[in-house]
Amino acid sequence: MKMQHTTCTEDRIHHALERCLHGLGRDAASSRWAAGLCLNCWSLQELVSRDAGNYLILVEKILGKTKEVQEKCDYDLVTPLALLFYSAVLCAPHFPPGSDLLLRAASVYHSFLTWPVPYCDTSRELLTFISNELKAPGITFQRLVRTEQGLPVRNCQSSTVTVLLLSRSEVQSEFLSIARRLSSSERPRRSALLLLLEHLYQATFGTRCDLEGLHQLLKSKPLEELSELYASAAEAQEAAAASADPALARERLQAALRDIAGAAAFPGIAGEAQPRKLHPFPIPPARCYTYSWDQDNFDILNDVLSKECSTAEPLASENEEEDEEEEEEEDVEADGGSPEQDSLLAPLSAISSDSVCSALSEEGSGPSRLSLLASSKESISELTAVSRKSLKSFVSSLKDCMDSGYAEDSDESPLDAAGRPDGPAKRRQSLSDRLYRLLRSTGRQLGRHRDRPRARPGPRSPPLRRAESLCAPPAPPRVPARSRRALSLPQHGAGPRGAPGPPRRPLPGGAAAGTLRVVVFGSDRIPGKLARAYSRLRLQESSCPSLTRRFRLQFFYVPVKRSGAAPSAPQSRQHPPAPSPGEPPARPQEPSPAGMESSTNDISRYIGLLDPWYERNVLGLLNLPMGVLCQCAKAEAEPQEDSREQLPILADMILYYCRFATRPVLLQLYHTELTFIGGEKRTEVFIHSLELGHSAATRAIKASGPGSKRLGIDGDREAIPLTLQIAYSKTAASGRSHWSDVEKVCTSVRLSKACRRHEELASKTECLNLTVTEVVKRQNSKSKKSFNQQISVSQIKVDKVQIIGVQSSFAVCLDQDEQKILQSVTRCEISVCYKPRDCDPLAPRGSPAAPQDPSEFHSLLCLPIATFSGALP
Repeated sequence: MKMQHTTCTEDRIHHALERCLHGLGRDAASSRWAAGLCLNCWSLQELVSRDAGNYLILVEKILGKTKEVQEKCDYDLVTPLALLFYSAVLCAPHFPPGSDLLLRAASVYHSFLTWPVPYCDTSRELLTFISNELKAPGITFQRLVRTEQGLPVRNCQSSTVTVLLLSRSEVQSEFLSIARRLSSSERPRRSALLLLLEHLYQATFGTRCDLEGLHQLLKSKPLEELSELYASAAEAQEAAAASADPALARERLQAALRDIAGAAAFPGIAGEAQPRKLHPFPIPPARCYTYSWDQDNFDILNDVLSKECSTAEPLASENEEEDEEEEEEEDVEADGGSPEQDSLLAPLSAISSDSVCSALSEEGSGPSRLSLLASSKESISELTAVSRKSLKSFVSSLKDCMDSGYAEDSDESPLDAAGRPDGPAKRRQSLSDRLYRLLRSTGRQLGRHRDRPRARPGPRSPPLRRAESLCAPPAPPRVPARSRRALSLPQHGAGPRGAPGPPRRPLPGGAAAGTLRVVVFGSDRIPGKLARAYSRLRLQESSCPSLTRRFRLQFFYVPVKRSGAAPSAPQSRQHPPAPSPGEPPARPQEPSPAGMESSTNDISRYIGLLDPWYERNVLGLLNLPMGVLCQCAKAEAEPQEDSREQLPILADMILYYCRFATRPVLLQLYHTELTFIGGEKRTEVFIHSLELGHSAATRAIKASGPGSKRLGIDGDREAIPLTLQIAYSKTAASGRSHWSDVEKVCTSVRLSKACRRHEELASKTECLNLTVTEVVKRQNSKSKKSFNQQISVSQIKVDKVQIIGVQSSFAVCLDQDEQKILQSVTRCEISVCYKPRDCDPLAPRGSPAAPQDPSEFHSLLCLPIATFSGALP
């Protein structure tokens, strides 16, 4: 009977896996069943989570399917299978000692190392993940939960915060309620520690550990003791992951955990497997903040920064006190030894001043650092009279010169983020870190009674060139502008996710850099707001790093069909001032049925063309009714005492997207310079579309709410035509630009991103589609209203456009955003957006300047949106 039940379970898991992978090929046409395909992955996870043994069955089925994919060279299924394997192993409660699944998986994925990028990079990361699990079972689960729950332990203080930004004019009320529910589902610190300790012992010992007895004993212990126990256990697990021999690492880890259990009077651990049942541990919901967001800036994230800083300060002070006590013990134990051993100056004295200067020059050192380290022991000893706090501020400022805080630019996968300890496992430590420890230890001896702050240094020159964006990996060596442009977007995710980047330095106060997931919801209007906020944040952080000093930013986009609520009132100004970061939100208007008709989801469909797994699990949510997304999984027949609250399907899918989508797709930003009637100039950024003329004016009328009925909305036949001088540039196959200059009488002009078909995903994906609605013949009448009798619509791909109104002005709308409608424009210039130059990163955006050679710029400025596989070749 048991054999029959096992066979039935295997068949169900096999069929669920096949349904999950069905129709993922790029040549698979969308069918009427596409609406339910996005639930297949969620259904597979729910099926497997019902019993702990199902995870091993799923891993075996995935490995068998992966071998078939390798034999058939089916590239489209490599990334989905890799993600399913990673998720199954991550949630597996325990791998028995006699199981060879992980070793077989290592053999299977090792054969993918000869495949092209990014498939070989995915396999390399999986091999690292498998190696960590062989040496320290369950360590990836531990790191993920620890960072998401904000439980820093010694030497592992990174954290992950998820921020959900929603606009009431974009999403339905059910979306808002689910987001608030997700942000209020944070587990208490005590409950998280219980889960981690129980999972750690079960993953290591399996059924040899009496999990129920352990749970009852841990419940009776105070929070402080639980924190100490978990810190010791996590340190032993991290040490095992850093070992080279898997068998020896597991043996040492088990010995360390046995010692901790014996000291804490845990239930005895049996020598052999016992007839007990393994308990699966679902990943608890991540810490989330939910905000109403409808602005072109990220000022609201400062609230997250202040909350996280206030939470991290007491934890950082506790860790700092522990470090001070251990250093004092080391100083006491070192008494009686040789002078070189007693003094922390020995490592510095053994290095010549020339070598120190050359080493610092490689790290981008300034004159102040060279003069500091070139000094002798006498000059260093003078620093011992300075207070400890003053020294910490000084060294923190010194290290700011070496590292701008743009560590979030490194491209990191969940395998790397979860498989990389933030502590002493790193093989190299920068000279600045050693100097910081030196000055802190010497200042502690003589300067505890002084508490005089020291001013931070001012802006540094020349600007730092550590990274080219807030999220993307460091840019490759500079290449000619033409070749760089032609290959800018097809290689979104081509770089290896595990590429070594600059080490993240500890921030003042002992807190390490964390990850900030920014999730936005809406139609194509929201990526436009995200692009403008991102562009503004880059300028702000380049002059005064604040948010990026503590967080590595990741952006996620969940498409939503725009709700029936009309958007906020537009910006209609004759002479618009410079954009203000603190601009208050506009007043919401009454519902308008035209709001949904004028919105699209082209950006999400473009990302889906690049990443089929995004199309299946994120874009597919558009096709599901809200009633299905609000449903929860079936409750357990026998709910446990500490069982987690069931979340709706939508919340589960959002968390799945945030945890496993780590390869960014770079979306090209476009730059427009607008000239108004009075001669004022304004520079704006858009990502999807720019509308000009009658279509932009129509959006302004629709956004007026009840006033739209009084004003009336005319079609193109009733619109008053404009005489426009249009100059545009097309790039030929040879790479040369060809300019054309025409004068047309038209009602509307629209520039949109070429992103709707696979054929448009070529080497020139930064091109724009120029659509002109031209008036061929107009019927003029003295007694009746004039109208456009014959209209022609033409479209052409362009690189750059210049539009000038001939004795007329026009309205401009960016990214279908009624808040970005600008009136009385006489001249509009559009081109791709480049990153600022090194020589002047904060140059006024609207100031006139001489034409620049594109080779002087870093590269094209793109918005990184997280996906599962990046842009597949």
